Amino acid sequence: MARLYTFGNPPAAPDEAHSEAPDWVQANPGRIEKALQRALALPGGGWFAVDAREQIGRSPRAYTIDGHELVLWRASDGSVRAAPEACPHMGGSLACARVRGDNLVCPWHGLELGDEPHGRWHPLPAHDDGVLVWVQLSEETEDAPTPAPILAPRPARFLAGVVRMEAECDSSDILANRLDPWHGAHYHPHSFARLKVLADEPDHLLVRVAYRVLGPLAVEVDATFHCPDRRTIVMTIVGGEGVGSVVETHATPLGPGRCAVLEATLATSERPGFKLALGAGRLLRPLIERRAARLWVEDVAYAERRFRQRARAPVRLRTIRGEAE
Repeated sequence: MARLYTFGNPPAAPDEAHSEAPDWVQANPGRIEKALQRALALPGGGWFAVDAREQIGRSPRAYTIDGHELVLWRASDGSVRAAPEACPHMGGSLACARVRGDNLVCPWHGLELGDEPHGRWHPLPAHDDGVLVWVQLSEETEDAPTPAPILAPRPARFLAGVVRMEAECDSSDILANRLDPWHGAHYHPHSFARLKVLADEPDHLLVRVAYRVLGPLAVEVDATFHCPDRRTIVMTIVGGEGVGSVVETHATPLGPGRCAVLEATLATSERPGFKLALGAGRLLRPLIERRAARLWVEDVAYAERRFRQRARAPVRLRTIRGEAE
């Protein structure tokens, strides 16, 4: 095995693995499925992550969210607006609309639409959390609506990067990928030098992971994984370098067998030099996003394969230590 050199603040917690069994044994399919079902039972408040906040401007932009064709744009005060994409008059696309004041003007016949409903057409609640833009579809789901998306704690100051990718799978397949940390060092050796699960609790995982920085140089941290809602899993660094940094993975259904992955990395540090990093955010953000995108090219392939395998005829699972494998 190649030598690895770690630097930075080391994790303070004892280096005691939850299990000494091989990773393929610890990555028990029955255990991952149970964790997934617990996550899917959580409330979501009717909110769906749409895109990075920088992607929504004054010009309307079309999205499909959970089978609904929508259009999003910004009002003159900077707030986000959302509404059905089809004009209620004759179905013209409001993604091609002009913006007059804060209203959309249909390009077909000039119908102006804004804050007031028009027939079955009505604006939808939207939210900008400073990193991502959300839309609420609580009237179309079983979720009890909440005033805002259910977010895990974020650092007070951070350098953010967001990637958005579409995948041919269900949103549950994206969560299942993140509920399986055991694949990290095997499937992503370019990014993870080693990974050890320290605690496997019903509501969270605690892992110790060495992130590769350059060749044999790595930073080792402790991180938790937990689900704040049914479409999100959050990694939070709790020990080592960058304590308080989070990586939010949001899985937004688009339609049958299709979803979007939105991953927001919010990096923070107590080091004095972090102020310089914040000032260089425009230069560093593409590096953060490029690294995340490389991982998700591989993890989307993982999720899509899981989806295809689930679509096949059921296979009887054998058991390991009393649980389905």
